[in-house]
Amino acid sequence: MSHPSPAPGPAVVPMTAEHAGQVLAIYQAGIDEGDATFETAAPTWQAFDAAKLPAHRFVALDEAGAVLGWVAVTRVSDRCAYAGVVEHSVYVAPAARGRGVAGALLGALIASTEAAGIWTIQSGIFPENTASLALHRRAGFRVVGTRERVGRHHGRWRDVVLVERRSPAVV
Repeated sequence: MSHPSPAPGPAVVPMTAEHAGQVLAIYQAGIDEGDATFETAAPTWQAFDAAKLPAHRFVALDEAGAVLGWVAVTRVSDRCAYAGVVEHSVYVAPAARGRGVAGALLGALIASTEAAGIWTIQSGIFPENTASLALHRRAGFRVVGTRERVGRHHGRWRDVVLVERRSPAVV
C-alpha cells in the first residue's frame, strides 16, 4: 500500500533585492506583533542590505514565488576571535506559520554558515516568544541564559533569552 508523499517544503533561495519589499513587510509584521524584536520599525532596504551578510541570507518562497519568510545574519564583532560567530534573525509571515517555513530557513542557514566555517549562530529571543524558543531547540540551539531587563520596549523592561548553536561540523 502506497502512502502519499508529504507536501514538499517551501523553496529556500538566496535573498536578493527583488525580495526587499516582501522581506521588509514580513519584518514589520513581526515588529507589530510585539514579541519579536526591540525594533519599532523595519529599516530601509539599504540599511538592511548593508547590515546583513550577503552569503547567509535566505527567503522561503511559495509555489507562486511569494516570500513566506526570511533568515539573515549579522557579524557579532569585527574582532578576529569572533570571526566565526554570527547573530541571526528569522521571520515568517503570519499566514505561513506552522508550515515548516522557519525550520527550512534555519536548515539553509546552518548549512550555509557551516560551509563557510562559522562555528556559532546566536540570537536573543523574548521569553514570551515560546514558538521561536521551541523552533530553535528543535534546530539544535541551546539556551545560554536570560538577560534580565536588558532593554525597554514600548515603555516596559523586557528580558531576552540568549540562544546559540555551536556547530559540530566546524572544529
